[in-house]
Parts: sequence; structure tokens; C-alpha cells
Amino acid sequence: MELVIYNYIKTMKALTKTDFNFPGQKSVYHGKVRDVYNINGEKLIMVATDRISAFDVVLPEGIPYKGQMLNQIAAKFLDATTDICPNWKLATPDPMVTVGVLCEGFPVEMIVRGYLCGSAWRTYKSGVREICGVKLPDGMRENQKFPEPIVTPTTKAEMGLHDEDISKEEILKQGLATPEEYAILEKYTLALFKRGTEMAAERGLILVDTKYEFGKHNGTIYLMDEIHTPDSSRYFYSEGYQERFEKGEPQKQLSKEFVREWLMENGFQGKDGQKVPEMTPAIVQSISDRYIELFENITGEKFVKEDTSNIAERIEKNVMNFLTK
Repeated sequence: MELVIYNYIKTMKALTKTDFNFPGQKSVYHGKVRDVYNINGEKLIMVATDRISAFDVVLPEGIPYKGQMLNQIAAKFLDATTDICPNWKLATPDPMVTVGVLCEGFPVEMIVRGYLCGSAWRTYKSGVREICGVKLPDGMRENQKFPEPIVTPTTKAEMGLHDEDISKEEILKQGLATPEEYAILEKYTLALFKRGTEMAAERGLILVDTKYEFGKHNGTIYLMDEIHTPDSSRYFYSEGYQERFEKGEPQKQLSKEFVREWLMENGFQGKDGQKVPEMTPAIVQSISDRYIELFENITGEKFVKEDTSNIAERIEKNVMNFLTK
């Protein structure tokens, strides 16, 4: 059976590294899972690779179709929120590529939480009652809904480093945003989360928490990067949520949390001295299958696999056609 799975996986190509040279290219930034090309200091070409990260560590194996799925989910939600705030997206010339406006990013990520779970729960369970300057009441339980969503920003770490919680007060003190800018960031964050929550409810889902990134272009604040994808967000299934919560049972969820759980079960949380467990062909296939499930549940659309026989060649051709129009 392992051999069958291995042979199947070998037919599914994963894009883990890009090395393009587009017309007008000034620089390239290789992030954890995306590669970003600066074109003439005006546009960005963001390639959503099949790399996967957890605990701020890029895992050794790529996940076939992951980049395509995340790019298409993000494009759908970016298009669905243009009435809330301007965003960076101009076009998606390839299923794994978004071309957008070059912005000067704020060095923080705006995390918004509707429920107490994940890292916030782990912190709360340890006895902490304040996260990013937000005070939390005693007596809360795992996966409990907050009376109102809370904003808990983090710093935006460089490759290999960990994002760190930061409060609004510290953001202003360090000059990472002005009071006026932060007010807009928080306003957009809560409005986007409200829209995402409404769209999730239509799919029988609960948007539990998510993150947004923002930047400035010509003095205007833009929403950047991906939004409402399973890499940047956590979803619960609405059906059965209340029953599971009352019984103290784990929620059925749609997010990348299953990857983190698998890593933790195998002794890895990104800490010094820990080794990433072996990602066998069976594990890689199961993660890819799970991402397809996430895509179809979140979007309500059937996932159509693109040809992966030569992904880099396909991307280069599609992007070049777009740039030379």
C-alpha cells in the first residue's frame, strides 16, 4: 500500500521554490510559503507555492495543489470585500499567482479572534488573563465565544523567527503605526471579520479567528496578502458546535490546525532541538486531500486541479502574457 501511495504522490508535483526573472523585476522575497517579485517598484507578483509552514517553521515537503487552493480562496474573498476597504489585488493570471499593488507593509499582523482557542487558549489555560493588552475574564472554557471579537496583533517576524504578541499601546509606542493609522487598521479588521463570519455562516461554518495584513500605497491603507484561507484562519462547523462545547469535546474544524496537531503528537512545536517528524508520502497525500476538503467547504465550489506536469513553466508563461499585454 505504501508503494502505491508513493507512486501516486510522484505524479503530483509540488512547487516549493521559484526562481523567475520577469521584465522589470527589481527584487524577490522568499517568504515562508509565498515568493514575492517586485516589478518596477509598482507591482508585486505573489506566487503561492506548495510550501507549508507550522510553528513558524517551513516543513520539508511541499503539499501538491496547496498553493493553487490558497490563492483561489484568497482571490474569492478579496473580491468579496472591496466595498469594505481597498485591497492590493489587480489580477490572478495563474491559479497560483496574484498580481497586485506594491504597498509598504505595516510590520504587524492584525489577529482577530471570535472564540477562545488555539494559542490563545493555551495561554489562557496557563493562567494568563491578558493577551496583547486585552483583558480576559476568569471562567472561560476552550472554544467559548467572546462577547465581541477581540484584536490581538502580533509582530511580523522574519524567516526562521517567531511572531510575537504585541499590544496596541506598544505598537503606537514603537511607532509601527500612528494612532490614526491604527484606528483604521482596527476598523477594517473588525469589518472584514464580520463579513467573513457572514460568508462562513452561509456555508454552515463559523469563522473562529483569522489574521489580516495591511500596507500603504500613495498614502492610502490597503488590505494585503491572503484572507480567510485555512492557512490564515480557523473555521468550526456550525452543526454540533454547541453540543461539543457543552460536553467539552474538541470541535470539528476546518483549518491548518490538523497539521499542527499531527506535529505536536509527534513531538514537534518548533522549539529548539526538536526535529520535524518524517513526512511520508501517505502524510503528504492526506494533507493535500484535507486541503481540497477545506477549499470545497469554504468556497462551496468544486476544486479543479490544474496541470502540475511543469508548474514553473506554466506560471512563467501566464505571468509573461499578463505583463506584456
